[in-house]
Amino acid sequence: MRFSSFHGKVMGGLDRRIFGLAPKRREGRSCKLGFQPVPMRRARSLHRFRAGSSHTFGDGMTQLGRRSGDPWHGSGRGWSPTRHDGPLRRLGYGLALGALMTVIVSGCSYGDAEPPDDGRMWLAGDHHVHSEFSGGYDHSTNPPTFNDGGDGTYPILRNVEMAQKYGLKWMVTTDHGGPLHSVIQRERAYPALLEARNAFPGMKVFYGMELDTPKADHSTVWIPKTDREAQALFEIESQFAVKDAWPEDPERNTEERMIEALRYMSAMPDAPIVIKNHPSRTARGPGRWGIDTPEKLRRWHDAAPDVFIGFEGAPGHQAASLNSDPSSPVYGVRGAYHHSPTMGGFDQMTAVVGGVWDAFLGEGRRWWITATSDSHLHYTEEGGIDFWPGEYTKTYVKARDDYADIYAQIRAGHMFAVTGDLISELDITAREKRPFGWMNRTDSAVMGQTLAVRSGADVEVTIRFRIPDQPNANGDRPSVRRVDLIMGDVAPEAIDTAAFRNPTTEVVRRFYEGDWKVDGEYAVISYTIQDVDHNVYLRVRGTNTNELEPEPDEKGENPWEDLWFYSNPIFIEVNGDG
Repeated sequence: MRFSSFHGKVMGGLDRRIFGLAPKRREGRSCKLGFQPVPMRRARSLHRFRAGSSHTFGDGMTQLGRRSGDPWHGSGRGWSPTRHDGPLRRLGYGLALGALMTVIVSGCSYGDAEPPDDGRMWLAGDHHVHSEFSGGYDHSTNPPTFNDGGDGTYPILRNVEMAQKYGLKWMVTTDHGGPLHSVIQRERAYPALLEARNAFPGMKVFYGMELDTPKADHSTVWIPKTDREAQALFEIESQFAVKDAWPEDPERNTEERMIEALRYMSAMPDAPIVIKNHPSRTARGPGRWGIDTPEKLRRWHDAAPDVFIGFEGAPGHQAASLNSDPSSPVYGVRGAYHHSPTMGGFDQMTAVVGGVWDAFLGEGRRWWITATSDSHLHYTEEGGIDFWPGEYTKTYVKARDDYADIYAQIRAGHMFAVTGDLISELDITAREKRPFGWMNRTDSAVMGQTLAVRSGADVEVTIRFRIPDQPNANGDRPSVRRVDLIMGDVAPEAIDTAAFRNPTTEVVRRFYEGDWKVDGEYAVISYTIQDVDHNVYLRVRGTNTNELEPEPDEKGENPWEDLWFYSNPIFIEVNGDG
């Protein structure tokens, strides 16, 4: 497999003894191109393509060298051929040229064109928000008495109001509890959620909870909006939340119980979504896992891959590093990650290239990441370590603005995570470049999807992100300094299961501002992966920093100066010669 950020590749090889045609570059968005003769040479390169050089391919395919950062992306709809000046040695050459031109006309790349309008748009949200119903308990009574605001602080109505203020279109209420909290949820929290829905009809407010997870740290349980959503959550919490039982039941706190819970949820008529929250918060250092281990997460996913879909890439409590109280147990610790710091605000399971997330993707798991606030108490209030929902972290999902499609697209992985409003849209498209089949091929894949290609195919990847036109909540207008394209093999046998690493994963190209074309509020990058001959996945990240890899976050650092975005993956599956 070879990689190229250049364009203008066409196939000769109708007869390898005839001339080839290659496009002359024209500036602008049109792809009306002239042609010049290019001799075809049969060669097979065994190394990865290096930008800035010409490159020759087997099967009569030639690549014209272009400079890195070439602003032309081959978009538009017309081709304008010029006459080939060499003599035609056979009458058939004319027919061959005609056939080639027919293919080329239909083979124009739309790498910088706007995505098709299917009614879906990028909608920001947060699936981890606490309210006053994350309470405390008076254990002097039997059963213990629930007290509002013992952990979470604000009414659901207030959370929704602030979420809308900071640009969210959806959120999930995720209160955690204690003895008989399932009753509090059904009798008090759910009516409050309905009130918030009525007060803010422009917000999609989902019902859920942060599960007291058996033999693990907390997890989001996200219930789809249905007529029985309140009863569905009651059934889950009352049976499986570790702390809900009264009298206490130690049999609930086993991994077997969690597996049972996941299978139970998978069998429900409207299956919930489960997302692991702050997966490395209990870790003792890099790769030194706490209560949440990669092995455990793998077993959960094996039990219910349709329910347990991933983990928080960027955990909440990001304002903890702004906490100025040295007596606070989380003083200056971003994400409240005491022993194993976040890296650019992201959990180490996500941030380390070739780490746990890449190992799961390399096993072929459809495993997604998100970003949340974990909002309990705002950092400007005494003891607070949180941003409001949407103030700093956002999960964007591309969906229609309705409950069902938001939920479906989250489950499908068509989403990305971002901090500090570094970007507000991210479209990544992968499509096979098939010169003699382009006329009838419109197959492409976006985040969360799989692109099936023939062995040895070239795949064009287009990355299109939106630069927000408004300052973020800190009053800043951050800019993207670099975008990384990351790729790894989907090869379960290659995964280091002991260390949970994918040794095949690497950054295949780093793009800087000069490498993308700016079109208004959008920036567009186009890149070709050459000779894909085995199953792979790709993902993208970007930053406003100069760090080549996200560094461990230092105590007291300003989170607004260290911003990143992460896409979810696209899988590329090779299925024969095509």
